[in-house]
Amino acid sequence: MNDFWIACGHHLLDRDESGGLCVTDEFLKAYFVRPELIPPDEACPVERRLHRALLASPRRPVGAEEIEAIVDADARENWRLVLAFRDLLVRHPTLEQAYLATVRSGTNDLPPLFVNQLVHVILRNALDGCDDPFVLRAAELFFRPQRILPALLLGDEEVVGGQTPTPVLSLMSMLGAVTDAELDVLREDNAGDYWRRSDQFDMAFDLTAGGRGPAALAQAMARWISHLLGIDVSIEPLRELRDARLTWYVGLDADATRLGDRLWHGEQLDDRSAGRVLSLFRLTFADTNAAADEMRGEPVYLILSMNADQKLRMKPQNLLTGLPVKHLELAT
Repeated sequence: MNDFWIACGHHLLDRDESGGLCVTDEFLKAYFVRPELIPPDEACPVERRLHRALLASPRRPVGAEEIEAIVDADARENWRLVLAFRDLLVRHPTLEQAYLATVRSGTNDLPPLFVNQLVHVILRNALDGCDDPFVLRAAELFFRPQRILPALLLGDEEVVGGQTPTPVLSLMSMLGAVTDAELDVLREDNAGDYWRRSDQFDMAFDLTAGGRGPAALAQAMARWISHLLGIDVSIEPLRELRDARLTWYVGLDADATRLGDRLWHGEQLDDRSAGRVLSLFRLTFADTNAAADEMRGEPVYLILSMNADQKLRMKPQNLLTGLPVKHLELAT
């Protein structure tokens, strides 16, 4: 079986009887040895002692007064953030439960970096055993912001966001384009390369309607919902907005939520706004009793869009908090 996303640290975690991820000291230590937290030569004695103590005992309680005693303000802030994240993880039996508790609370206490890392490793668990590189590349949208490229291709924002706004794609290089970044578009004939490149996030993804991309993203979303909520759903891509009657919708990003709100209130989208919709999906529950009474037998529509800067920042938490389900019980 091929491994993927090794850098997320999934191999440092244990699993409970239901398959949920249990935090380990090794996983916590991986955060404490990040460059942001390793005390520099000029660090004060308090910071040095704290760092040594946490490497020896990663679950050691740390009081607010200990953090306040650190001289450097940036170091204090770094320690506050990482220890709040640590406390969240150790407070719950599994990482899945920690994440779901966070998104249900509606608070935004965790920096996006930590949220994305948590999504990354939970999604790695949800997709364990998946042998389809298209589904895995589609799942990167959950935790890696994307830039929309020509022909509805998606490139990782961090990879393509260098000196040039548009990278050379392998299918474009024949046109003589010259830029700094270079991506290969994930296709059937190079899909096998994904396994060795999965931690590089350097393969572009084709989200053209009717192609492999939307179907792969639908599979990834169904696995995510099943893993975290224990609800089986079927998700199918649609070609156009007019295929949908928005009895219930979930925006998969902030811009999609705003567009859905406008449609819900009967507004006709102008061409520019409608053109920002990247994909539309119809979700149905395998067990109609799982849906709220008023939605039993009715589909839920999922909207994915780009913002005005042609970027996509998907919010996978919306798939968990926005569905009309009766019982939001955690599966793992």
